[in-house]
Amino acid sequence: MSANVTAKTPAETAPGGGPSGSGPGLLTLLVDGMRSNMRQYGMLLALGVIVALFAVWTGGDLLLPRNVSNLVLQNSYILILAIGMMIVIIAGHIDLSVGSMTAFIGGVAAVLMVNHDIPWPIAVVLCLAVGAAAGAAQGFLIAYLGMPSFIVTLAGMLIFRGLTEVFLKGRTLGPFPKGLQKVANGFLPEVGPNTNYHNLTLLLGLALVAFVIWREVKDRRRQAEYSLDVLPAKLFAVKLALLTAAIIALTMELGSYKGAPVVLLVLAALLVGFGYVMRNVVVGRHVYAIGGNLPAARLSGVRDKKVTFLVFLNMGMMAALAGLVFAARFNGASPKAGVNFELEAIAASFIGGASMSGGVGTILGAIIGGLVLGVLNNGMNLVGVGTDWQGVIKGLVLLAAVGFDVWNKRKVGS
Repeated sequence: MSANVTAKTPAETAPGGGPSGSGPGLLTLLVDGMRSNMRQYGMLLALGVIVALFAVWTGGDLLLPRNVSNLVLQNSYILILAIGMMIVIIAGHIDLSVGSMTAFIGGVAAVLMVNHDIPWPIAVVLCLAVGAAAGAAQGFLIAYLGMPSFIVTLAGMLIFRGLTEVFLKGRTLGPFPKGLQKVANGFLPEVGPNTNYHNLTLLLGLALVAFVIWREVKDRRRQAEYSLDVLPAKLFAVKLALLTAAIIALTMELGSYKGAPVVLLVLAALLVGFGYVMRNVVVGRHVYAIGGNLPAARLSGVRDKKVTFLVFLNMGMMAALAGLVFAARFNGASPKAGVNFELEAIAASFIGGASMSGGVGTILGAIIGGLVLGVLNNGMNLVGVGTDWQGVIKGLVLLAAVGFDVWNKRKVGS
């Protein structure tokens, strides 16, 4: 048998299976790119697999335009919380109070708008200020008095839940003004001629494609200028093509129903704004620094107490925004609102790539993690999986995500 084995020529043994000097093939580049960026792309790939699985399992019902819109509306407040929670976890902390704070702010909003007839834009500003103050109070105890974030926010969870009962006197209070309801449940208005699609949504989709391509090209050039590793040109082109296809597909889905939900624009603004801050602004880099290595950050001159204080202040504002969206979506503030929201936000952050040790994670990762949970919930409801098994499945997904993080760290370390 060994007599039939012939020596391979250099052309046959070239990387990617192509001729010598032609460089690695596209498939090889894709595999290598996935391996070197497993943390970044792993859950994005998992989200695609979950969507495809439930699309087949539900006979395509998961991807119906109406269901896609509902998916955005149903998970908007969890995604808002996940963005703030991701920043908290990157800084090396945790916040267990956000679910109770969501309910508390909803109660405050109901008292202001329903009982005292305060115009809803003014009430929204006041509620955001209350959320910021609540987050700042917790941040002060954690940053300047050195109390553990787990204990402080656990106490906050109990305090805000009790205050919600006090404000609402144990009853549901509503309804909310129509303007605020439109923010949580409404869609962009119809403009232009009848094209069987929502014209404004299509325009926004094209603008988003242009923005994403511009930002990716700009980031790649900047990384190259600083001699950082960048994706090979072929793999970068594939990445742009996939991003463009995903945006266009989502745009067509939303455009064929009622258009983009208003709250989706709020989420997009938060994603772009916080993504920019965490990547390009000094305070964002300091958050990564104190979460990754606090002693080294202090030696480098990072004002860790101030940064930690600001992180929790921001989390309070995000919880307030989520509380407003949740209360407006259901047109009433309830003492039982926000139950387990903190666990959903924490799970979304870890599924989206955050690390227990801090210093790792992205805002986009928080959105991806939240969408993984949202698609799981929606898909399991469509196929009739019971709530008992839904909890089991989501728990296993969280364990798998954290296990993947541990495995990835060990692999990089070795």
